[in-house]
Amino acid sequence: MISSPSPADADLPTHETYMRMALRQAQEAEQCDETPVGAIIVRAGRVIAAAHNQREQLRDPTAHAEMIAITQAAESVGDWRLEGCTLYVTLEPCPMCAGAIVQARIPQVVYAAADPKAGAVDSLFHLLSDARLNHRAEVIGGVLREPCGEILTEFFRRMRAQGKK
Repeated sequence: MISSPSPADADLPTHETYMRMALRQAQEAEQCDETPVGAIIVRAGRVIAAAHNQREQLRDPTAHAEMIAITQAAESVGDWRLEGCTLYVTLEPCPMCAGAIVQARIPQVVYAAADPKAGAVDSLFHLLSDARLNHRAEVIGGVLREPCGEILTEFFRRMRAQGKK
C-alpha cells in the first residue's frame, strides 16, 4: 500500500521515517516466508512505490524489493527515468538491483544494513559511484541499520533451524 508517513512519524528525520516504511514492507515479506527486504520510492515527498521481496511467491529470481519498486515507480510517473526520486531499501542493493538503479537514473539511494556477501553499493562493489557508468547516485548507508539487520539475521537463523536455507 502506498501512503505518506503517519503523523506519529512526523517528528523523525525524513530518512528514518521513510526507512521505517521500508521496514514495514520487509516485515510483510517475512510473513510470506520471503527474505525480509523492503523498499519504497519517494518523489516530491510522496511515496510512489512500496514493495518487498517476492522471489519465492513469484518464482522469479529478479523479484527483489528494489526491482518491483522501480517498476511500480516508473508506472506511477509514466517514465523509465526516475529523476527526482529517492529509493529507500532495508538491505544494501545487490549487483542486479544496483544496475537497475543506474538504468532508472535514481539520484539518491538510502539503505539500512550493509550486505557483505552481495552488496554492490559499498560492500563488494561501488556501482552507484563508478565514474565509468553513465549515472551515479548519492548513497546514504546505515539508516536504521540495527532493526533492519536484525529482521534479516532472525529470518535466516529461523530458516537454518528449519533446514530450509
